[in-house]
Formats: sequence, structure tokens, C-alpha cells
Amino acid sequence: MGDHAKATATPSSTTGTTGTTVTEIVLPGRVEPDGLEVAARALPAPAAGQVILTMEATGVCFAEQQMRRGKYYDQPEFPFVPGYDVVGTVTAVGPDVDPALVGRRFAAVTKTGAWASALLLEAADLVAVPDGVSPAAAETVLVNGITAWQMLHRTARVRSGGTVVVLGANGGVGSLLVQLARHADLSVIGTASPRHHAGLREQGVTPVDYRDPEMYRLIRELAPDGVDAVFDHVGGPAVAESWGLLSKGGTLVSYGTAATKDLAGDSQLPVLKLFAQLAVWNNLPNGKGAHFYNLWAGRRCADSFRRRLSEDLTRVLRLVADGTLTPRIAAEYPLSEAGAALALAESHTVAGKVVLVPDAPRS
Repeated sequence: MGDHAKATATPSSTTGTTGTTVTEIVLPGRVEPDGLEVAARALPAPAAGQVILTMEATGVCFAEQQMRRGKYYDQPEFPFVPGYDVVGTVTAVGPDVDPALVGRRFAAVTKTGAWASALLLEAADLVAVPDGVSPAAAETVLVNGITAWQMLHRTARVRSGGTVVVLGANGGVGSLLVQLARHADLSVIGTASPRHHAGLREQGVTPVDYRDPEMYRLIRELAPDGVDAVFDHVGGPAVAESWGLLSKGGTLVSYGTAATKDLAGDSQLPVLKLFAQLAVWNNLPNGKGAHFYNLWAGRRCADSFRRRLSEDLTRVLRLVADGTLTPRIAAEYPLSEAGAALALAESHTVAGKVVLVPDAPRS
């Protein structure tokens, strides 16, 4: 799970427990969405520096879609509990943790382990959720919002008045990129299926059909002098087309390999090939930049990583609280129906993020 979040993701033996049985969604291996398993176990008591966070909202992102195929770059060995981020209320604290945290709502990025009714987290990984922001709204902008914010403002750094291309402008990350870019006074060309074009136009985005075989030519016609940044989650051979859209001084930000998610073979090979290609482009003497965005880059320096993540997530949540960012919730499913939620997220029929919430208490 890396050095940052330390959510409990697999069953383990421990001498102390809370006396509480938690429900977890287990990914047992390379399965279809309906192959997810619902399991229960006793929750260990929080150790020094830890808290128990009772889940109020978690969600489905592209990482889980890759993980079930065994295609996520550094996923744990099967079986494990997925869940990249979570919003919840602290219900217990371990030694050396401020007891005033109990009863307060926080968000955290976990990478795995969040598809659970409650989980253990390091208190240092918690970020306060502003009053007035619902758990589902906050969940929608956690990993997606941090990703969008950091790619736009820390990686691409496009100046006001520039033009950017967002591939998948109706998706979880893409929809937030669009809003953040418009807030930063940038012109946006966004790719999406035609059913989402009207909504994009309402946001001031110029839409292009992502299924059109002439998509890249159409984008070049819209921006004949090139664009300042392209945000590409697709990867694969077409990433060269994204590179070709840039003007001098422009930046390609690659942040996924959706094009290769269904290919058999080594899950790391497509990513390594992409790294190699980006490195070649990034060293060409043409003033352009090519970067692979990774949320977890720099996590070996835990304190600075946590500080940067907390700063950026706090900014994103404030934009939600003041109405600048509108979270796009595609659907809400109870935790026990995570398989159906995952299938919907993979269907390419929804805009925004599919959110998991606690199951209704049994009467």
C-alpha cells in the first residue's frame, strides 16, 4: 500500500480487538465485478497513532477497475480489500492520538482497504471535511480531485488564457479537470461521447466525440497552433497523437493506460513502455514536456508527501464548500452491492463517480 496510508486491507490476527465486526469487500483474484466477495471480521483495536474511521462514503475509481483485472501497476497480491479513498467519522483513537478527533468527519486516501464499513488509519493521514460538505460529495473529489488539481497546477502549470485538452472530460478525474481549468480561466477541449456534449458545452467546453476516428484531426482544427497541455488517461499507441497536439512549450500529462487494461500479459509492461516513450519526448530540444502523473510520487518522504496531499485536498474541498466545484455523483450503492457499482462504473454510461455508502441497518 506504499508508505502513506496504512489502511487495514486484509484479515490479520491481533491480540486486541474493538469487539466490532466490520464488513469488507474482498477482491479474491482476477474476476468479473460479480465475483467480489463480502466478508466479515473483527476489527483490531487502534495502535499508537491510529484511529478507527467508520465509513460514510467510499467510491469506485479507475484503479479498482484495473485491479480486478490484475492490471494496476503496483497492486497487492490477491486476495485484498480494494478502495482508494474514504470519508467517515472517527469513532475510536489509539494511544498518542487526540481524543477530540472522535465524532469528527475526515477524508483519507488509502490506495486499498477502503471498501469496508470501518477501517484503521494513521491519524496523520486524515484531512478534515468542511462543514456543509456531504460525505458523498467529499468522496467524489478525493483521489479524483487531488489528481486533477496536482496535474493542472503542479505538473502542467498552464497560464491563465491558455488552452488544454482533457480526454475523457465526463469521467471522474476529467470532469473535475474541466471545472478546475475553467476556474483558472483556461479554454478546454474535452473528449466524450455525444450524450455528454450538451453538458460540456454548458460548462464552456468545446466537445469532441472520442469515438470519432478523426478525433485528433478535429482537435487540431480547433487549435491549429497547438495547445498548452493535454491530459491523457488512455495511454497506448495513441499517446503519440496527444503529444502531437502540443504547441511549443506545451505539456503532455499522462496519467493512465486505459487502452491496455484488457490486454493479457504483464500488467507493468504497458506502463514501462509508456515511461520510456515519455522520457524520450521529454528530452527532445523542442520546449515541450512529457510527464507521467503519479499521486504516490514522493511518498518515500512521508512528511512532505502528507503535507502536500493535505494542502491540495484541503484546497479542493474548500472549492466544493464554496460552490466553485460541483461534485458529479453518478450513483450511490450500498457497500454490499460493490460488484454492481463496479459494473456500472465500467459501463461507460455514466458521468461522474459511483459512490459506495454504508448498508442500511437491519431492522
